Amino acid sequence: MISVLIPTYNYHIFPLVQKVHELLVAEKIDFEIMCFDDASPEDSFIEKNEKINSLEKASYKVLPKNIGRSKIRNLLADTANFDWLLFLDADVIPIKDDFINNYLKFISEDHDIIYGGIKYVPKKPDASQLLRWHYGNLREALDTEKRSRKPYVSFLTLNFLIRKSVFEKVRFNEDIPNLRHEDTLFSYQLREAKVPILHIENPVYHLGIESSKEFLKKSIESVEGALYFKKHGLIDPNYIKILSFHQKLKKSKLDRGIVYLPKRTLRRIERNLLGAKPSLRLFDLYRLYHLIQFEKDA
Repeated sequence: MISVLIPTYNYHIFPLVQKVHELLVAEKIDFEIMCFDDASPEDSFIEKNEKINSLEKASYKVLPKNIGRSKIRNLLADTANFDWLLFLDADVIPIKDDFINNYLKFISEDHDIIYGGIKYVPKKPDASQLLRWHYGNLREALDTEKRSRKPYVSFLTLNFLIRKSVFEKVRFNEDIPNLRHEDTLFSYQLREAKVPILHIENPVYHLGIESSKEFLKKSIESVEGALYFKKHGLIDPNYIKILSFHQKLKKSKLDRGIVYLPKRTLRRIERNLLGAKPSLRLFDLYRLYHLIQFEKDA
């Protein structure tokens, strides 16, 4: 019935697998849980995760070399044995015990892909992680009504159920650089293929809150990824908000004022983003500045 697919890299996923396994057993359905490790360099994570192989119908396999976020997801899907694929990121955990049951309710001929959503633990994290936590709460942790207004743009690949036959037609692009935004391209491809996404209220907690410094670094990488998609004609620039806004600025020639922001201003922005009260408006400005710089230097 369901293949649960979990890609991982340098992360302790046994608690997630143990929880999902418990919920699947309770439903008394056919299932498998497949975990592929993208050649984690830290043996300590591998040792902890190998306990997964002791669970019935669950497996953990370490790949001989790192193949990247897109390819590992495709490989998991290709190896799966059941008609429905439940993709979960390594750093999530189901919030409620009816998590699997909620997905089972919507398995029918009427639906091809179902997205359950994401939430963040209400308690504030360490001060060094606040940027990621604020961003996630305000930009990602949307309720079903808000997500359904923009079903493709609001779709994230960390907690979704998809019919295998549909995934065989719309897969993760393996030819793009490992620069983030692969989930954005996947959702865009779903839109272009006219695959409807059903949004339901079945969220997981996102537990992998990296430091503000690391998140800022990844955000700049995602800007590079967006520009790569635009340059190679892989996506409509209007589909990604920052690209769309940049195009409007270019038409009115307002982008020139951003590219010449003084270094001291950039340092002030960075101090804010790495501090106790990060501003998402400054975060957007910071990313826009780097987007313009990358395009200018290309």
